[in-house]
Amino acid sequence: MDEDAEEDLFVPLRPVFGDVLRDRRDRHELRRERQIADHVTRHREHGRQPGRRARGLEVADIVAAAIAIADDEGPEAVSMRRIARELDVGTMSLYWYVSSKEELHRLMLERVQVEALAPEPSGDWRADLRGYAGIMRAALLRHPWAIDFLGTGPPAGPNDARNAERLMETLDGLGLDIVTALRVLTTFGTYVVGAALREIQEIRWGESLAETTAGMTEGEIDESIAEFGRRIRESGKYPHLVRILESGVDPDSPLTRDERFEFGVDCMLDGIAARLKL
Repeated sequence: MDEDAEEDLFVPLRPVFGDVLRDRRDRHELRRERQIADHVTRHREHGRQPGRRARGLEVADIVAAAIAIADDEGPEAVSMRRIARELDVGTMSLYWYVSSKEELHRLMLERVQVEALAPEPSGDWRADLRGYAGIMRAALLRHPWAIDFLGTGPPAGPNDARNAERLMETLDGLGLDIVTALRVLTTFGTYVVGAALREIQEIRWGESLAETTAGMTEGEIDESIAEFGRRIRESGKYPHLVRILESGVDPDSPLTRDERFEFGVDCMLDGIAARLKL
């Protein structure tokens, strides 16, 4: 099956996927976008070409620019106008290659899904799921905006479907019925996405804290932390928090993120194996 035919398999799901994204946009933006798309369609029907600067443009260039913006500034910063400015082309030129912002979002997610593709099944289900966990976590940390979409709903494209197929194949030979296999993968995937989300929140909190304390000296920051510790101890209400403070352990330390993630993966795999007697 060629790539175009494979893409066509997922066309019935596209309106549903679009509805999720459309809820986040105002009617004026959608109306303006449709007007531009109709204008471009009429030009194309009359055999006209995009502007000179945009003739060497490719869809991959537009998607890469959109992802770079989303990674740096969040998905709200992605707009056709902003992408056009980054690529030094006219805004309308982009509609010769991408028909709508919904299509752009879909293409962005499909590109991220390539990065999150599970490894080919090796016959060792634990190793395969561990490998997938690392790949998915890395993709989500590179593209935090994608966490709202990856791993939910039916497959939205060939890469998403390929991932689901590989993960199901990973459990072949374990004697699991379809419901149990799906619950294993859903439970494991929930941990991976949840752990990645926590890391993303830690990173954002750290960035926010750095901004908040930008005008403070190191001594002032240390004194603020020490004051918090004194209040916790003197209250007499939080003995376990006191133990954590006295241990010097930072539960959100960037230095322990890999170790914490792997500990959780081990717990998940051990729990699955014990529950299913594998």
